[in-house]
Amino acid sequence: MQAPFDDNTSPTPVSLLQLASKSPRRRELLDQIGVRYRVVVINVDETRDGDEGAEAYVLRLARAKARAGYDASPSSPTLGADTIVAVDNKILGKPDSAVSSAAMLRLLSGRSHRVITALAMCEGTRLEHRISCTEVHFRKLSATEIDSYWRTGEAADKAGSYGIQGFGAVFVERIHGSYSGVVGLPLQETAELCKCFGIPCWSDHVEVDVQ
Repeated sequence: MQAPFDDNTSPTPVSLLQLASKSPRRRELLDQIGVRYRVVVINVDETRDGDEGAEAYVLRLARAKARAGYDASPSSPTLGADTIVAVDNKILGKPDSAVSSAAMLRLLSGRSHRVITALAMCEGTRLEHRISCTEVHFRKLSATEIDSYWRTGEAADKAGSYGIQGFGAVFVERIHGSYSGVVGLPLQETAELCKCFGIPCWSDHVEVDVQ
């Protein structure tokens, strides 16, 4: 099958991408667009540098993850990604308890926030990136449903303490931007980077090899 993002100016396809992320959501999104990949396990310090801005922070992490993944397995282009939720000049990471989850959801209730996902792809000395920023508006949330949502277990590993692709979808009134970017991997930008590095989309077969 001819990959739709290939043209005469594209690099010779290398077929296999390395994904420097254990996120099942990112794996599902790569499956959706037919990218063949394997997962590379990495460990990157995600501590924010002082008053580092939201976009600078998320981009630094994405680039660090892509570089760490490629350095760990320098066999093919490696994709790193990071997603954050930003509101009132605050960056909301993953909650570590029901209390922190509730505080985040109360902050997001009845208003808009930004979900920023940065992507970076590394191969050798080459490192390119893209950024996706989506505005998400929540309806008003009650204390009861905030508590009930934590008990579903969904919030614990999600930036901003919610998952738009799961139960948390009922909180969302509207979005402006990339839905897949909110999930964790903006697909239009991902396809752009794949094309730049000779990784075809819409392949005949998708393989996942988790190390």
